Amino acid sequence: MPIKVKISDELVAEAKRYGQVYHRSLPKQIEYWSRIGKTAEENPDLTYAMIQKILLAKEETDLEEYTFG
Repeated sequence: MPIKVKISDELVAEAKRYGQVYHRSLPKQIEYWSRIGKTAEENPDLTYAMIQKILLAKEETDLEEYTFG
Protein backbone atom coordinates (compact mmCIF):
# COMPACT_ATOMS: atom_id res chain seq x y z
CA MET A 1 0.00 0.00 0.00
CA PRO A 2 1.60 3.28 -1.06
CA ILE A 3 1.86 6.02 1.54
CA LYS A 4 3.33 9.50 1.48
CA VAL A 5 6.57 10.05 3.36
CA LYS A 6 8.46 13.31 3.76
CA ILE A 7 12.16 13.02 2.96
CA SER A 8 14.79 15.65 2.36
CA ASP A 9 15.31 17.22 -1.04
CA GLU A 10 18.96 16.18 -0.85
CA LEU A 11 18.04 12.51 -0.46
CA VAL A 12 15.58 12.73 -3.36
CA ALA A 13 18.19 14.36 -5.61
CA GLU A 14 20.83 11.78 -4.73
CA ALA A 15 18.39 8.89 -5.21
CA LYS A 16 17.44 10.27 -8.62
CA ARG A 17 21.10 10.38 -9.67
CA TYR A 18 21.80 6.84 -8.49
CA GLY A 19 18.53 5.61 -9.97
CA GLN A 20 19.49 6.95 -13.39
CA VAL A 21 22.86 5.22 -13.24
CA TYR A 22 21.35 1.87 -12.17
CA HIS A 23 18.17 2.23 -14.24
CA ARG A 24 15.84 2.33 -11.24
CA SER A 25 12.91 4.62 -10.62
CA LEU A 26 13.15 7.02 -7.68
CA PRO A 27 10.92 4.86 -5.44
CA LYS A 28 12.79 1.68 -6.41
CA GLN A 29 16.16 3.30 -5.63
CA ILE A 30 14.95 4.38 -2.19
CA GLU A 31 13.50 0.89 -1.58
CA TYR A 32 16.84 -0.63 -2.61
CA TRP A 33 18.76 1.57 -0.18
CA SER A 34 16.22 0.73 2.50
CA ARG A 35 16.72 -3.02 2.02
CA ILE A 36 20.51 -2.60 2.15
CA GLY A 37 20.28 -0.54 5.35
CA LYS A 38 17.86 -2.97 7.00
CA THR A 39 20.07 -5.95 6.13
CA ALA A 40 23.17 -4.11 7.38
CA GLU A 41 21.52 -3.24 10.71
CA GLU A 42 20.34 -6.82 11.19
CA ASN A 43 23.77 -8.24 10.22
CA PRO A 44 26.50 -5.74 11.14
CA ASP A 45 29.24 -8.26 10.40
CA LEU A 46 28.34 -8.55 6.70
CA THR A 47 30.17 -6.62 4.01
CA TYR A 48 28.34 -4.52 1.44
CA ALA A 49 29.28 -7.05 -1.26
CA MET A 50 27.76 -9.87 0.76
CA ILE A 51 24.58 -7.87 1.33
CA GLN A 52 24.29 -7.28 -2.43
CA LYS A 53 24.64 -11.02 -3.05
CA ILE A 54 21.96 -11.78 -0.45
CA LEU A 55 19.54 -9.30 -2.03
CA LEU A 56 20.26 -10.69 -5.49
CA ALA A 57 19.63 -14.24 -4.29
CA LYS A 58 16.32 -13.16 -2.75
CA GLU A 59 15.27 -11.61 -6.06
CA GLU A 60 16.21 -14.76 -7.96
CA THR A 61 14.15 -16.98 -5.66
CA ASP A 62 11.07 -14.81 -6.24
CA LEU A 63 11.11 -15.57 -9.97
CA GLU A 64 8.63 -18.01 -11.45
CA GLU A 65 9.95 -21.36 -12.57
CA TYR A 66 10.67 -21.43 -16.30
CA THR A 67 9.38 -24.40 -18.31
CA PHE A 68 11.51 -25.34 -21.30
CA GLY A 69 9.86 -26.36 -24.57
